[in-house]
Amino acid sequence: MNTIHLFDDSNNANDNRLGDLEKTIIINSLMEVPFEERDEEWRDIFLANIAECTLKLAETEVVVGPDGFPYFQLESVPKDQNFQAFVIKNRLKDFVLPKGFGIAINTQNENPDWVFTYGDLVNYFLNAEFYTDESVFSKKNEQTIIGKDEEILVGQPAETILPQAVRTQLREFLDYYGVKNAKVMLLARNYKDEENASQDLAFNIVANQFRTEKEFTNIMEAIGWFLPRHYSYIGLDEFAVDNGFMPL
Repeated sequence: MNTIHLFDDSNNANDNRLGDLEKTIIINSLMEVPFEERDEEWRDIFLANIAECTLKLAETEVVVGPDGFPYFQLESVPKDQNFQAFVIKNRLKDFVLPKGFGIAINTQNENPDWVFTYGDLVNYFLNAEFYTDESVFSKKNEQTIIGKDEEILVGQPAETILPQAVRTQLREFLDYYGVKNAKVMLLARNYKDEENASQDLAFNIVANQFRTEKEFTNIMEAIGWFLPRHYSYIGLDEFAVDNGFMPL
């Protein structure tokens, strides 16, 4: 991993409250469990406690991961040492989400204990859980195009789906990779059928905007890093749906 130094939060260090002591003890205990013994129960306990426990901000605060995205580096709290405390839940709104970083835990070890994408953190901010199993978004293996005779409703995703910080990060990312004037909309499918209704995000991104199909595929896959994992999204010609797209 490549490392960079971006965190300059000395003025806020005293405001960064310590997390829940009990949860911190639980997390420290979980970190001692060998990887091969970490089962579904370990995962559930970890995810239930990690956001509110006290963690240490690593000496090298930010790392660029193998996927090319930046991550805050956090570590288990050391014993009998002074350290800069970091509580994920307390820092999402004011710092992590506006910065556009994920979080990687204990990357100083051979294998990180856990890696949260930006979208995982967005989901915790919105839903108080890192991963959501059931939602109104389309399943990943469902239709990802609009059928010729398909009836849909279009609108803009609410702040509870796509917060302003996420819009900003997506807009800047897409602009950097040549997608100027990026736009988004929310599609409601089967909206007359309450049992089968679903929704998708759509971006005004299509393959002919890029030199190769591979570039298009890479951009579309990268968008998923910024979104909760249960979100479904598609690329759509800007003029395919009337009065749907609006700037990110």
